[in-house]
Amino acid sequence: MTTVPAEINAAALKNSTAEKLTPMMQQYMRIKADYPTMLVFYRMGDFYELFLEDAEKASRVLGITLTARGSMNGSPIKMAGVPFHSLDGYLAKLVKLGESCAICEQIGDPALAKGPVERKVVRVVTPGTLTDSDLLPEKADRPLLAMCMHSQRKTVTVGMAWLSLASGNLRLMEFSGDARVVEARLAHELERIAPAEILRADCADMFESEPVAHTQRMPEWHFDVLKGHQSLLDQLGVATLTGFGADGLGAAFGAAGALLRYAQSTQGRGLQHVNSLACELENEYIGLDAATRRNLELTETIRGQEAPTLFSLLDGCRTAMGSRLLRHWLHHAKRNQRVARSRHEAIEALAQLDATGSLSSTLANVPDIERITTRIALLSARPRDLSCLRDGLKQLPALRQQVARCFIPGPTSLLGEIHELLATPEACVDLLTRAVMEEPSTMVRDGGVFARGFDAELDELRALSENAGQFLVDLETRERARTGISNLRVEYNRVHGFYIEVTNGQTDKVPDDYRRRQTLKNAERYITPELKAFEDKALSAQDRALAREKMLYDQLLADLAPFIGCLQSIANGLAQLDTLVALTSHAVRNNWCAPQLVDEPCLSIVEGRHPVVENQIERFIANDCRLSNDRRLLLITGPNMGGKSTFMRQVALITLLAYVGSYVPATSATIGPIDRIFTRIGASDDLANGRSTFMVEMTESAAILNGATENSLVLMDEVGRGTSTFDGLALAWAIARHLIDTSRSFTLFATHYFELTQLPETHPSAVNVHLSAVEHKDNIVFLHAVQDGPASQSYGLQVAQLAGVPPAVIKAARKHLARLESQALDATPQLDLFAIGSEAPHDEVDEAPATGAAFDDGLRDALAAIDPDALTPREALERLYELKRLAA
Repeated sequence: MTTVPAEINAAALKNSTAEKLTPMMQQYMRIKADYPTMLVFYRMGDFYELFLEDAEKASRVLGITLTARGSMNGSPIKMAGVPFHSLDGYLAKLVKLGESCAICEQIGDPALAKGPVERKVVRVVTPGTLTDSDLLPEKADRPLLAMCMHSQRKTVTVGMAWLSLASGNLRLMEFSGDARVVEARLAHELERIAPAEILRADCADMFESEPVAHTQRMPEWHFDVLKGHQSLLDQLGVATLTGFGADGLGAAFGAAGALLRYAQSTQGRGLQHVNSLACELENEYIGLDAATRRNLELTETIRGQEAPTLFSLLDGCRTAMGSRLLRHWLHHAKRNQRVARSRHEAIEALAQLDATGSLSSTLANVPDIERITTRIALLSARPRDLSCLRDGLKQLPALRQQVARCFIPGPTSLLGEIHELLATPEACVDLLTRAVMEEPSTMVRDGGVFARGFDAELDELRALSENAGQFLVDLETRERARTGISNLRVEYNRVHGFYIEVTNGQTDKVPDDYRRRQTLKNAERYITPELKAFEDKALSAQDRALAREKMLYDQLLADLAPFIGCLQSIANGLAQLDTLVALTSHAVRNNWCAPQLVDEPCLSIVEGRHPVVENQIERFIANDCRLSNDRRLLLITGPNMGGKSTFMRQVALITLLAYVGSYVPATSATIGPIDRIFTRIGASDDLANGRSTFMVEMTESAAILNGATENSLVLMDEVGRGTSTFDGLALAWAIARHLIDTSRSFTLFATHYFELTQLPETHPSAVNVHLSAVEHKDNIVFLHAVQDGPASQSYGLQVAQLAGVPPAVIKAARKHLARLESQALDATPQLDLFAIGSEAPHDEVDEAPATGAAFDDGLRDALAAIDPDALTPREALERLYELKRLAA
């Protein structure tokens, strides 16, 4: 939250006074000066009002009415307002658009106020600091991230700290290198973390290409490293950060200091639920860059939709906590195989004992304990949060008993760890059971929160109010008898209080002690001394009861504070259990198998399937994939729509799922160490940043070539097709060779350049496979089966026909294709484009061309017969093959 200096506040107040604004507007201007970049919602009775520029923006964005009242600087003061009970809906829309809002409430007593009621901002709502269930997506986190950058000579260091305020999870990371490497790494990490809001220093303009979220500029001194380190010590209540693995960090401490300062200022209080810290290491997770996350459609389709994706397929979780954890696992698969193996063992145990049904039905009764705990810590929990928490905690004994049946006690048992986390906090459950009604009211201000017997004084005050009904019945009976008015009624409403109503035809019978309170069209309403005395007592009791409940509720939240750490552990255990149950259910239902993670480099998948596609079509063709030390690149050919991209993606998804800890869609899968997964699939441009389709393709290819290692899995699809035939073929050849010889990655390389199918002849670790298809007359049937050897053709004309290209165009293309094929001299694919050319380095030349006297007469005659201007690209390539053959 950006504040302004005191002198500016004073100037604003001075100007507002000079304009002779009302005291209320002067108060508003003082408050607005402290929040100049935010929309200030100023409470006035039953509405939140916005003024001036805020009103104009709110009217435009929210579609609410814009009015005007009074004037300032000769112009009307524009206003727009929303009902107080509808605020959350409007805030949700604004936050989704990246707006930040300051909520200004009346904190003074109107009865005692001289002038405007005292007001102050009690809450600031920004995209990264949401905790209200109405504003947050149920199945995703919206973290707040702070970034601190230091530069020394040619080395740039980036420290990051991010916090999910709704769960209390705080994490740090730091990395350094030259500017180009750091910028790429930063983009990768921001894509992984997906922050809703980014904090950065005013002067931090080193990298301006990463606005993946709403960005707040903060004063540079907020990012002081020493102060940030001390802020972490104070927040965690420790004397050293060594136990959290934070030794040696610097810039990350600066980021953490700015982050904590900002988060505390938005909540108006400390963050007592932020009590732990995790420091992430560069090599902790399997690397997935932005292109890979997009191409694999983990949690969002390429078109930006929520389904069908891997997450939407697997998310059978019964709690929001489980869904969020599943999403986190999919984006944060750990390289450490022990983590995945422990999850595989847990899934096996759950499946063998068929425990998912009973666990799932019990979990369905568990609320979002993680976020309720946060709201308790921030003193913003509502009564029904507490009743849901109470009822959810009562499910723990049954869950714990069911989990106990599924595991054998041992030091590495994940289900054993979960069993320990699900211990019931008896004192907490007892307090909530005694304190909170079975079905409390929605808001504390409405009363009806605390159970009978919890507080004697509250019970007494309630009795006074509740006995009013019987008192009114008795009074009505007595007054009818005393006055002889048979239709006399004694009633109550909130506006006029208690009254006796007599119709106009009976008013002559009204006793002298009746005092007129209200005149209606057909009746008169009266009050008596006895009724007035009871009204004062009853209404006073009501107000005192509400005040008593408010006091008791504040005390109840304070009494729950010691249980925050315990409740967070329970939420963690429930989320893990829910996620494992969902993965088990899906695996059993869809016949998935347990993958084997081994230390030797290999990737062997038998009858693998694409997890999402197999649920979208009637009959999916399963395929094998085998990669090993002596078989590192599969050169995949075949027709468009033949299934090359699906096959490549399913290999990547099976590999990722295995490291997530899930079973996989295959008959068997054995997978060795994997550090990163890279994909270069599909064609898209980035016109906003001036990048063509081919430029995007080459940028992604460069990232793969620079980052892939021998433990990486690389998917390359149609590299080089965005430029001329020769350029594209040359690039595809060189990239494939680099991946074989230098990176030595496990690679699936799909191409329509059939010339590349000769690559295995000189590189034994490359193997040809193809997606089969059958042609019948002018039609084509895709078999989607992966077979050994190269494809014979691309079936491009047949696919064009299926796409609806006019028959006349297809016919003309067939004729031209026949003419080209009849002119071909040699159909042997080119072996190495780089073998010809005087600028090729010596060690890159497989076969040096003959020159000078080495040319024989046949080669001279062939050269003389060529008219370069008359040749098509394919004819030129074929002539080149012939010349090379003659020169050999």
